[in-house]
Amino acid sequence: MLPPSVKLLAKREGLLSLARRSRRNILEVIPEVSLTRRIISGRLLRRFHIVTDPEANRAIFKTRIENYPKSPEAKGILQKALRHGLFVLDGDEWRWQRRALNPAFAPRNIKRLGALMSRVAEEGALRLQSKDRAVNISDEMMRTAFDVIVRVTFAGGNGQSAVPVDVVNDAIEHYLDNTGRVSILDYLGLPTWIPRPGRVRTHPTLKALKAGADAAIADRRKHPNLEDPALMDLLLDAEDPETGRKMTDEELRDNLITFLIAGHETTALTLTWALYLLAQAPEKQERASQEARLVLGARTATVDDLSQLGYIRQVLQEAMRLYPPIPMHLRTAQGTDTLCEHAVKKGDTVIVPYYTLHRHRSHWQDPDRFMPERFDDMSKIDRFAYVPFSVGPRVCIGAEFAMQESIIILATLLARFRFSPIAGKQPIPKLILTLRPNEDIWLNVEAIATEAAEA
Repeated sequence: MLPPSVKLLAKREGLLSLARRSRRNILEVIPEVSLTRRIISGRLLRRFHIVTDPEANRAIFKTRIENYPKSPEAKGILQKALRHGLFVLDGDEWRWQRRALNPAFAPRNIKRLGALMSRVAEEGALRLQSKDRAVNISDEMMRTAFDVIVRVTFAGGNGQSAVPVDVVNDAIEHYLDNTGRVSILDYLGLPTWIPRPGRVRTHPTLKALKAGADAAIADRRKHPNLEDPALMDLLLDAEDPETGRKMTDEELRDNLITFLIAGHETTALTLTWALYLLAQAPEKQERASQEARLVLGARTATVDDLSQLGYIRQVLQEAMRLYPPIPMHLRTAQGTDTLCEHAVKKGDTVIVPYYTLHRHRSHWQDPDRFMPERFDDMSKIDRFAYVPFSVGPRVCIGAEFAMQESIIILATLLARFRFSPIAGKQPIPKLILTLRPNEDIWLNVEAIATEAAEA
């Protein structure tokens, strides 16, 4: 059985029909022919180009990146919360912040966070051990990923969250549910000052998020961890190596919220989809489980195990191919250009749907199948055809953090549990800022006896 997929737009439809589709799932307005064609150009209220070509992506995300900044519509989704953060900035403001933040996400610093990730993975495994057979995997993975990111971003001087975790979690969930819905108005090119449904109801949520970040910053400034600095300490010390410029508390706060939102939602979804796919493919789950048990026995995975967990890495890579956490990017052309022999004019919207790029018939063999082994040789994968963390200068700054965390958590779980589907439950991917299942994913979870556990 093929993994569930979005029902894409099979034929041209009118504006009202597109609006209905977009309210149900904005991905449903992406044309089905984007799975076979390199570019689709057209006009609603603004000219648009849907691009699924690796060479065109190279231009958009790397060689001519200055001509394709994030569209106002894309930035508008999160701009109220992250006005001074890396996610919504462009140009010189983005460049200096990226230079300042890069050292905090250097491999050596991410590796030092491995012990914390392992502790949280162990806590998650113990929760599963205590639950009934049927488990809400969506909730469990969201909690586990959230526990990791909140401890490294909102950490106080004692290493725990400086603000109540439930307060932060509730604020994020409310904000994403109301603000993260991409509207058909975004694609029609209507000005961002026209209210989008839901985005006018988030002010109390924003206030709670910002208050939490401010409290975490103030607490960490009073109680810095000089002996073993965590991510929060590194961010507090961040400065542009070229100019010496340091972040204001407002800039730091908006970036903390950026990392908090992006760092738990995307990882949780990747883990959820990976476990769902493995539950549907017992032979692939057994291979991944055997790898985990061989390397770990009954212990928790650590950062030192990563090099031996190659197939589990491939499972995660394949899950992100089928269900990229951020399934679509919007750019606005600043000047004339040519993409795939199509003329691009100033002001045109360029849409790169990672969801169909990752399932394109010209780029992938059996693109709708779950095949982790396709990542055996990464040199055969076009880096502009597989972009779960984006690509080019604006590649996700936390990509290594996310992969390290995901492998540690997934390996720990697969070494101890077997996951199987619940009959009649088939989720449909739905875009709400990130690519979520349309309803929570539940799986049957069964503990696996290991030699260490039986000894």
